[in-house]
Amino acid sequence: MLLGCIGDDFTGSSDLANTLVKNGMRTTQYCGLPQADAGADVEAGVVALKTRSIPVEEAIEQSLQALEWLQRQGCTQFLFKYCSTFDSTPEGNIGPVAEALADRLGARKVIVCPAFPGAGRTLYQGHLFVQDRLLSESGMENHPLTPMTDPDIRRWLGLQVKGSVGHVAYGQVAGGAETIAAALTREDQAGHRLIVVDALTDDDLTAIGAAAHDIPLLTGGSGIATGLPGNFRKRGLLADAREAWEGVDGPAVILSGSCSSATRRQVEHYRQTHPSFEVTADAVMDSNVDVDTLVHFAEKHRDAVPLVYSSADPATVKAAQARHGTQALAHAIETLFSDLAGALAARGFARIVSAGGETSGAVVRGLDIEALQIGPEIDPGVPAMRVTGKPLAVALKSGNFGAEDFFDKAVMALGAQT
Repeated sequence: MLLGCIGDDFTGSSDLANTLVKNGMRTTQYCGLPQADAGADVEAGVVALKTRSIPVEEAIEQSLQALEWLQRQGCTQFLFKYCSTFDSTPEGNIGPVAEALADRLGARKVIVCPAFPGAGRTLYQGHLFVQDRLLSESGMENHPLTPMTDPDIRRWLGLQVKGSVGHVAYGQVAGGAETIAAALTREDQAGHRLIVVDALTDDDLTAIGAAAHDIPLLTGGSGIATGLPGNFRKRGLLADAREAWEGVDGPAVILSGSCSSATRRQVEHYRQTHPSFEVTADAVMDSNVDVDTLVHFAEKHRDAVPLVYSSADPATVKAAQARHGTQALAHAIETLFSDLAGALAARGFARIVSAGGETSGAVVRGLDIEALQIGPEIDPGVPAMRVTGKPLAVALKSGNFGAEDFFDKAVMALGAQT
């Protein structure tokens, strides 16, 4: 294994694995800390954790355990992957985890770049944009767990870390890899270990990757990995042979817990032509809906690809959190989706599409997934995946990703090829 990656959620990790596969690295995604060594043919390993919203100390401990496993596999470079909308609070977890990984590796010039132009995330003068809106005006300011109210990544990160935060502005990034490398050295000499780097295009990310060929630790969205496979290829270390993708036959179901505006549009589009069941917060907390009810609904519509969703608008979510408590509500809904995913798989549902980072983490837990093979891209940042050792295919979609017709495309992509 050459490149070791640590993701703070399951959807973002599949996004990263997708990027690496597209750029020619044989990649496996591991769901949680692996219990055995990787296969000899794995060039990039992505250890997907669920550390985005847990206490900082726990996030650090789990991330360091993943780092130790990746080091034992022989990795020479490491990447800490978080969401391209920098989902975090003023306390963390991105900054503290990045500093802990850097401490363990003795790393300097640690790049911080959440940009993902393919999904409309760009970074300019240290400010993160989603399409043509600042992050704080993109809808992410209403996120139920990690509301992003400041688009200045330098300032937001500065609240989370002990050290100071540097910056490589776009004018230097546009100068190419050598100019970026010089700018990183300058920021390092100024005493900044974590360095925010602007990026507007995929070419910028490729140049940043080239500049980081000898840097042990990078952090960012999946886009920051774009240029890394090329560094290993120049050194003659990649096999450049991909495993053939095979989907699976069998009934499909869609589980959506994301409350993002993109997912709500996808839900509304899909439910116009397919059977759907809305799981409200009050119904869950008052025990008026349970796994048996939802399994019965899915079985009844087994041939029509049913949708089960708890995606609600921000005002509805806030009101429910006020009534039931944010953490208690989140735990109850995630537990429901986890148990539901396991029950549906046991009844032969072989294609499962999940929308939302927290929901996807719950689904992976319910399905008891250990590793995933990465298949074709459904929409930017979202691949089809097949579970290692099981006749089961999944798509794990970050809330803000995907076109309006994503669910239809995902169901088709997970199917067996004819």
